Amino acid sequence: MLYFEDLEIGSTQKFGHYEVTREEVIEFAGKYDPQAFHLDDDAAAATHFGRLSASGWHTCSMTMAMMVANMKVNKQAGLGSPGVDQLRWKKPVYPGDTLRVETTLIEKRRSKSRPEMGIFKSTQKTINQDGDVVLEMTSNGLIQVRNPDAPIEG
Repeated sequence: MLYFEDLEIGSTQKFGHYEVTREEVIEFAGKYDPQAFHLDDDAAAATHFGRLSASGWHTCSMTMAMMVANMKVNKQAGLGSPGVDQLRWKKPVYPGDTLRVETTLIEKRRSKSRPEMGIFKSTQKTINQDGDVVLEMTSNGLIQVRNPDAPIEG
């Protein structure tokens, strides 16, 4: 199990393989982001996207699915997240794209009010099969501390 004490600032992980399908793009958009360029080929062709594209929120969801799958494989003692500081959709995601994630730990600290909990900040990049970054975000995570009785540094 990976705990707060095991996290190394500057460490990078590369993981994931998500194949974006036309059916999923339309299904997600129909439920959560029903804009024409996510639902209809002709409407999408008339926009700057040029063709049917995935919702940015769908891209976030696909990224999250890959992150959770990675946490399960690496058995992280995760406790959720208090939120995202920055989120950018850099390029459109299209049916037929294959996505992966790169994440880098940029800071960590123990919670003063909850000593059993650590807080960390990381950057995530979601990258398509051509090496293009399609999503970039800075997020915060909560993780269990292996020894909550140890003194809090700093």
